[in-house]
Amino acid sequence: MITSLDLATLRNMFLAGAKNLEANKAWINELNVFPVPDGDTGTNMTLTIMSAAKEVAAIEELEMKPLCKAISSGSLRGARGNSGVILSQLFRGFTKEIKGCDEIDALTISKACERAVESAYKAVMKPKEGTILTVAKAISDRASEVVLETDDIDLLIQEAIKAGDYALSQTPEMLPVLKQAGVVDSGGQGLMAVIKGAYDGLNGKTYDLSSFSDEVKSEEEETAEKFKYDTNLTVSINKLFDNNKEKDLKKFLDAVGTSVNISVNKNIMNIHISTNEPGQVLTKALGFGDLTKIDIKNTVDAPAASAPTSTPAPIEKEAPAKEVGFIAVSIGDGMNDILKGLGVDEIIEGGQTMNPSTDDVLQAISKVNAKTIYVLPNNKNIVLAANQAASITKDKEIVVIPSKNVPQGISAIIGYVQGQDVETNKESMLEAMANVKTGSVTYAVRDTVIDDKEIKENDIMGIGDDGIVSVGTDVKDTTVDMICSFIDENSEIISIYFGQDVTEDDAKEVSEAISEKYPDVEVDINYGGQPIYYYVVSVE
Repeated sequence: MITSLDLATLRNMFLAGAKNLEANKAWINELNVFPVPDGDTGTNMTLTIMSAAKEVAAIEELEMKPLCKAISSGSLRGARGNSGVILSQLFRGFTKEIKGCDEIDALTISKACERAVESAYKAVMKPKEGTILTVAKAISDRASEVVLETDDIDLLIQEAIKAGDYALSQTPEMLPVLKQAGVVDSGGQGLMAVIKGAYDGLNGKTYDLSSFSDEVKSEEEETAEKFKYDTNLTVSINKLFDNNKEKDLKKFLDAVGTSVNISVNKNIMNIHISTNEPGQVLTKALGFGDLTKIDIKNTVDAPAASAPTSTPAPIEKEAPAKEVGFIAVSIGDGMNDILKGLGVDEIIEGGQTMNPSTDDVLQAISKVNAKTIYVLPNNKNIVLAANQAASITKDKEIVVIPSKNVPQGISAIIGYVQGQDVETNKESMLEAMANVKTGSVTYAVRDTVIDDKEIKENDIMGIGDDGIVSVGTDVKDTTVDMICSFIDENSEIISIYFGQDVTEDDAKEVSEAISEKYPDVEVDINYGGQPIYYYVVSVE
């Protein structure tokens, strides 16, 4: 029987939970409801908890308050994605309850679980059942019952795990979209990985603290350290290339590098990989056709003579103070340029394929010398992190406009009127966003059924504001079908942002097809440069 926890055990439980989540992140990513190639719940939650784990492992003199601060502050600042933010709020509430305690017993754990759930629910504007929140509440409720019967912490956690697992199994019954996709909630699964890892830590599973020193690095940072060459290839396919060949190619690329992305449009294949063996990649690609474009950059070793040694680096001066500033999250170099042209002061790169953290937003806020700063997350999975950054910032007024994609963000900026007060502008920007319909086009990574549409691996999907609206096997046809579903008698302008895996000529074909059907609607083509998504579209 275990009736109390000392600080060393508590720390070990937290680190064991972090490690177990990390070990299961790929599996959790695959639980993404939408079969898109950027399912990232597991990655986001892992980066969130590892941000705290790094600080926890670095504590030299183990005391309760510093330990609680490391868990809470580390996870809050490192929080990525909605599930990551909710996880950080669970830790925040839990540590608030225990930080003043000299001893952690079963009753304290029960109360801490209640406070954790309370903190997490408050962080979400419209809490939805069938999510990580439901699983957390089930754990807390069961802990409150068990503590009335026993003071055995081991038994309490065992029962809490059973309750959490059952609640997780029921999430598809609460959210039809989960049931149709045949998955449980990925955030809830991530939370259970943490709790089960913590239980292993309670029962003696330990880790070398030095192993956490570099765990918090983002996937891009890991890539930069381990793999020198950022490699992009375009292949004109002239040999057999079916699903099996593509799977074999991906397996090979995964073995020689990371950040692998393969996209195929008709007979054109684009490959991206970070690797130390670009020659092997070129040779492998030649097995499928002719190389029509090669771009290899050394991202680690800067040229020795890149700057004269006698000339000191320029001192970066703070921008002049102003009343209003803008920060926006973006997903491609073309999108970056458009946003900057509209007056955005700081661009946070990442968007859908790598959600920025709360700390990323805080860093951007620190660079904008303005009294009031409007933050445009441009992704529904970044809104909570932006809100969290706003709540932490005390010296500036931060206004988060909950844009779900870049076109919405662009509309919001256009809706801003200089000279109006903050609340009036916020209403104007929200109204401008509400008047735009948006969609994106990508490929499916697995077979599934969603929104009553049967989807096969490698199908092309048009995803609108309310779900999947178009499914097909051709990028152009699926894109046109999606756009047509958005158009009504009030539609005037269609903006098409083409990504890095399609050409401007491809985008013009889409534009011409739309113009032929709707000659009175203006169609505007822009280079977005976004990965993963062939097109991002808005209709106003």
